[in-house]
Amino acid sequence: MLYNTVRAILRFIYIILGFKVEGLEHLPADGAVIVAANHVSNWDPIMVALAINRPVHFMGKAELFNHKILGKLLKTFNAFQVKRGSADRQAIKHALKILEEGKVLGIFPEGTRNKTGQEIKAQTGIAFIALKSRTSILPVACIGTDRIFPLGWFRPLTVRVGELISLEEYQDSKINSAALEQLSDEVFDKINALLNK
Repeated sequence: MLYNTVRAILRFIYIILGFKVEGLEHLPADGAVIVAANHVSNWDPIMVALAINRPVHFMGKAELFNHKILGKLLKTFNAFQVKRGSADRQAIKHALKILEEGKVLGIFPEGTRNKTGQEIKAQTGIAFIALKSRTSILPVACIGTDRIFPLGWFRPLTVRVGELISLEEYQDSKINSAALEQLSDEVFDKINALLNK
């Protein structure tokens, strides 16, 4: 599979360049899981894909798919488009299908890049998908990806994986604004804890 081949080559190169992964033992070996990471640059999906040793299906902003070559490349590496600023039912349906098939869904819950480096605030979209599919969320922090070409020789270049966020307490809850806010805040807190560790 092309994804695995390219990932193996890039991972080898980046380990030489000082790339580190922490907490990978928290990633389930199989079954559906949602990877939720902070987003400071275009390097983040690449670094998360290199860190997570299962193929990740990323949501990407629709504008990226308008470029013929880039759009085709993104689709080759499992990415699919989402229209920001509104509830994109097609993207949500596709995300739920990925999870139904027991795969890994990658989401940047801020909804856009956070170039300020300040603490993130998760949108409720990730909570909706998690609760609708009854899928646990794996919080992930990308550290040192805010450079033009990130290297781990002089400054940390790390993907830090946290413990799974269980949905056990939401088992009997309806999907309402209170539950969405609560779970979104939990995702927010866990990612920020990893960033500040």
